[in-house]
Amino acid sequence: MSYLNLDISKTKHTVRELNVLLADYHLYYQKLRNFYWNIIGHNFFDLHEQFEEMYDDAKVKIDEIAERILTLRFQPESNFTDYLSLSNLSESPSNMEDFEMVSTLLTDHGKIISQMRKVVNVADSNNDEGTIDLIGAYIQELEKMSWMLDAWIMKIEEKQHS
Repeated sequence: MSYLNLDISKTKHTVRELNVLLADYHLYYQKLRNFYWNIIGHNFFDLHEQFEEMYDDAKVKIDEIAERILTLRFQPESNFTDYLSLSNLSESPSNMEDFEMVSTLLTDHGKIISQMRKVVNVADSNNDEGTIDLIGAYIQELEKMSWMLDAWIMKIEEKQHS
């Protein structure tokens, strides 16, 4: 750990928050797979493709978060039981309407972004620029995806009110 020049007692706090984020991403990934498999209706093609892109991205982030924890010389959580107890997210049913799926994802994005900010704040107290840079980029990407999903919901809401 000495080659990282980080205070191990502070790094433990960063890793704890990273493990919560890892749990969040595992539930998010599985939710996206659920929605990908179970989307129906006239928005099938658009959302089926979008959900696939989103779960592919989540899969990469899961690996990068775990690798960051390993880089900090700790072990990432790796059991689904632990993910379920640590995560800020909850599972979703498989029979949701397309609008409800997207709305659920936006709610989850808010929770994930909040957790990312916790990670950044804790990492900042330890001058852990590697973690800050990694998670900072994730925040920007998820905020952009949230904006696009929110724009899709606005379009649907406009049709419903017409």
